Amino acid sequence: MNPAWLKWLCSLEGYLRLGATILGSWRQFLYIGGQLTVFRIEQAQSFSLGPVNFPPSSPPTMAADSMEIDDSLYSRQRYVLGDNAMQQMAQSSVFLSGMGGLGVEIAKNIVLAGIKAVTLHDSKQCETWDLGSNFFIRQDDVLSQRKRVEAVYPRVAELNPYVHVDVASFTLDNNTDLSFLRKYQCVILTEARLSLQKRVNEFCHSQQPPIRFIGCDAYGICVRVFCDFGEEFEVSDPTGEEPKEIFIQSVTQGNPGVVTCMDNRTHGLQTGDRVLFREVNGMVELNGTAWEVSVLSPHSFAIGDTSHLQPYAHGGFFVLVKTPRTYRFETMEKQLCDPQVLTPDFSKPEAPLQIHTAMLALDSFQEQHSRLPSTGCLQDAEVLLKLTEEVNTRLRNKAPVNAELVRCLSRTARGTLPPLAAAVGGLASQEVLKALTGKFAPLQQWFYLDAIEVVRPLQSLPAEEFSPRGDRYDGLRACVGESMCLELHKLRVFMVGCGAIGCEMLKNFALLGVGLAKCSGEVCITDPDLIEKSNLNRQFLFRPHDIQKPKSTTAAFTTLQINPDIQLDAHLNKVCPATEGIYSDSFFSGLHLVVTALDNVEARRYVDSRSVSNQKALLDSGTMGTKGHTEIIVPNLTESYNSHRDPPEEEIPFCTLKSFPAVIEHTIQWARDKFESSFVHKPSIYNLFWQTHSSAEAVLQRMQARESLEGVFQVIKLLSRRPSQWEQCVVLARLKFDKYFKRKALQLLHSFPLDTRLKDGSLFWQSPKRPPSPTEFDLKDSLHFSFIVSTARLFAGIYNIPYSEKDLSEETVARILCDVKIPEYQPLEKCIETDETAKKPDQMKMTLSSEEEREAITQLEEAIAANKVTPERLQMNPLQFEKDDDSNGHMDFVASASALRARMYSIEAADRLKTKRIAGKIIPAIATATAAVAGLVALELIKVVGGYGFDSFKNCFFNLAIPVVVLTETAPVKRTHIRDNINFSIWDRWTIYGHEDFTLSDFINAVREKYGIEPTMVVHGVKMLYVPVMPGHSKRLKLTMHKLIKPSVERRYVDLTVSFAPETDGDEDLPGPPVRYYFIRDADGETP
Repeated sequence: MNPAWLKWLCSLEGYLRLGATILGSWRQFLYIGGQLTVFRIEQAQSFSLGPVNFPPSSPPTMAADSMEIDDSLYSRQRYVLGDNAMQQMAQSSVFLSGMGGLGVEIAKNIVLAGIKAVTLHDSKQCETWDLGSNFFIRQDDVLSQRKRVEAVYPRVAELNPYVHVDVASFTLDNNTDLSFLRKYQCVILTEARLSLQKRVNEFCHSQQPPIRFIGCDAYGICVRVFCDFGEEFEVSDPTGEEPKEIFIQSVTQGNPGVVTCMDNRTHGLQTGDRVLFREVNGMVELNGTAWEVSVLSPHSFAIGDTSHLQPYAHGGFFVLVKTPRTYRFETMEKQLCDPQVLTPDFSKPEAPLQIHTAMLALDSFQEQHSRLPSTGCLQDAEVLLKLTEEVNTRLRNKAPVNAELVRCLSRTARGTLPPLAAAVGGLASQEVLKALTGKFAPLQQWFYLDAIEVVRPLQSLPAEEFSPRGDRYDGLRACVGESMCLELHKLRVFMVGCGAIGCEMLKNFALLGVGLAKCSGEVCITDPDLIEKSNLNRQFLFRPHDIQKPKSTTAAFTTLQINPDIQLDAHLNKVCPATEGIYSDSFFSGLHLVVTALDNVEARRYVDSRSVSNQKALLDSGTMGTKGHTEIIVPNLTESYNSHRDPPEEEIPFCTLKSFPAVIEHTIQWARDKFESSFVHKPSIYNLFWQTHSSAEAVLQRMQARESLEGVFQVIKLLSRRPSQWEQCVVLARLKFDKYFKRKALQLLHSFPLDTRLKDGSLFWQSPKRPPSPTEFDLKDSLHFSFIVSTARLFAGIYNIPYSEKDLSEETVARILCDVKIPEYQPLEKCIETDETAKKPDQMKMTLSSEEEREAITQLEEAIAANKVTPERLQMNPLQFEKDDDSNGHMDFVASASALRARMYSIEAADRLKTKRIAGKIIPAIATATAAVAGLVALELIKVVGGYGFDSFKNCFFNLAIPVVVLTETAPVKRTHIRDNINFSIWDRWTIYGHEDFTLSDFINAVREKYGIEPTMVVHGVKMLYVPVMPGHSKRLKLTMHKLIKPSVERRYVDLTVSFAPETDGDEDLPGPPVRYYFIRDADGETP
């Protein structure tokens, strides 16, 4: 693996460890028998549609016609794809054949994404077998012998009302006239013989413009995806990464000229990229021009001949120029002998070609025998192996035949692994979106994946293990055997989070039969969140009528529609220290494993610590846009999530935010901070102050007695300036405008005139510092008007002041402002912070001057005299920033304030969408990545349940945009050496049993006698129980553990941290494993 690739992979892991939130109800429209039927889809709705031919359905008017994007639904996906791609999808039609597990997975993902139309094609009838692979087929569909396409149609259609869903059930074979495909932009075949795939591909490739073709197959443990997007396929944005503005330290005059980044920032460029220069001083010829780069180091690059340009003075930045790229594809026929493949697992680099050969042989087997190999038939396996060897001789690009893989493929070819279909279905769906939009680099041209690690330990089982039993698990049983199925049924799982990944995991649990009631299994899920409209774009278990219902209970209800036999226990709790009474050690002791479906690192770390403490396997995953990761944590085999730490998120320095913004992210964060300060923090402090102090008169007396009351100055200032009517809110907003966008600039330029120089003689105002320009208020400027109205609305909100629509009109606001007198600016002689390491001071704890104290006393006296200290006026209404509600004015304030500040500092403004993403800390998300990551995790779940060895487990990092999929070995557990033969890992825990009179000295002796080493320090949480060098600690040795720890009555044990003296004087103390101290042993002498 080359260094650049390794660097990318490492950064991806850090990038992804984050990790991931819908309007009343909308109606569902279906045409049945030519009649328009309008009805509400209820959760328990059971569709009973006879075998009819469905004419085209009519979706609500939306993006396809108006090009308007429903941000309330698609907001998270817009940040992944961008509006151009979204609009292209909304004009594109897809033909999808094959409604097995893989086909329905692709249908789900592309309909959620928001294409214009899809035709679902399938000619097979529902069978019991399908219940284990197709999550949109129900038992009733099997009993009524419904066609698969008829069964899945209404359930696919209700995923997105903006997508036009048709169905077709004609026979598609080598004699079918393919001219009907001309109306589609993309054709996807699943469950199709290779000969048909080649014929359809040739037809699509020959059209002008070519129809994009994707072939997908899943046979047992092996899956493949093939893409052909035509001889010339232009991609507008291969990576989807947002270019960053990088500030320049220097540019040399020479041939070539060398550009060095400021503060050793990494540029992230590759040789051949083009960059655009802006705001360069001195070498001004660079500005507005694009140059091809040649990378010299992570911090510098060459750009060609600059010897004839003026000398570089200071400042400026560059940004990567996105350039379209053309990709060339060959037909499947041409690619078969010399395939271009993606390698997902570098520990077995020959696997893609080996699977390619084996699956071509499987196609030949079907052509010769008109069937797939029989499950467990050794003769069929040998026939397939011989065919594989024959096929391999005909390939130009080949690898040694993998006999084990071929035999496993033969045995499992009739079976299905639902998680494998989910994983490859996510990847294939992303390729569909690429085909329609030209966004992201397409797969060239084959992707192969196998799950041989899942079945390898099962090869010695008798053939009966894999024989069908006529139930929904026959497809799974053909792959993993009856014993493994039973273990999955008995599984007791705790899943934390029921968002996008949680919904996909529940689907996988249902198809795998995880946690069946009849086998004493259970899936316990918890999530405190309610369903929002934006969730519907990727959390496919939810529907519009579920909005504002709890995620966990709703997801559980819908999962039972997929598999009624699952035992589901849905909670509405967070998993955190406050809920340890619920999710106690006793709760964890009844589990087999834990699954996280979380969107933040802090929660992951906590759940990981509880899992490690209780010796439970943990399956973690996360996504961000098209990127995803999985991490498998197995007791005594692997490291845990907490074993590695990501670098802390880089914070914007306080002085940069306050006075010296350089990029748009700074102005957006400033506006967000202003919202938090003015409309959340100050009202909260105000309320807390008056809850703490009984009356204004009592506060006045204490102030007159010169008592120090925290926050009193800020509270009285809010009280004295409190508006009582809408007009006053508008005036307050106007004064804020003057303060933020005029006076601030004037004060900065007074303190630091444009010609100010530093001690070294360099200019103060040079990149990245930008000098501000004062803004003169102009109500005719839409940005100015938006700031005034949104700010006034927020003031009215915190002060509970009513207003009408008319009050928001330009006419009313102009009338109010015409009489407002703005005080003339007077320069202040105050210190402006320029130290980037300085932290924001706490205004509530700043010492008041005597003048400020007198002013506050006077203001409070006046308020009391004017009867302005009523209970209503001593109460404010703190707001909660809500980014997804455009009617509340929150984003109006942040967007206008940020844009005005950007204009003041000559920074290019961001559009509302980008502003919302940054201000709301929105994690981009798309259903394709979510489906893929959950499928990969569920595959590992099977291995955990089977008790497989370390080498079987795989972590995964992927980026579907590039596309790159990298499977890696898990990190082996590390053992820490204490001395001699004493060592421990994160999974070890020592145990000491005490009694009521057990002293600290007894505890130390007990550890020494049981484990052969004496602790030199004992800590409980943050409390140091025993540190020999601390004064008085030697006396604690005689105290009982009860007295030192003071446990609650119900507390039966505590986990203590111990360390040991080093072997060499002067070295640091040696850490030890946690020691669980039981206050008393139970009557049977067993662990309580």
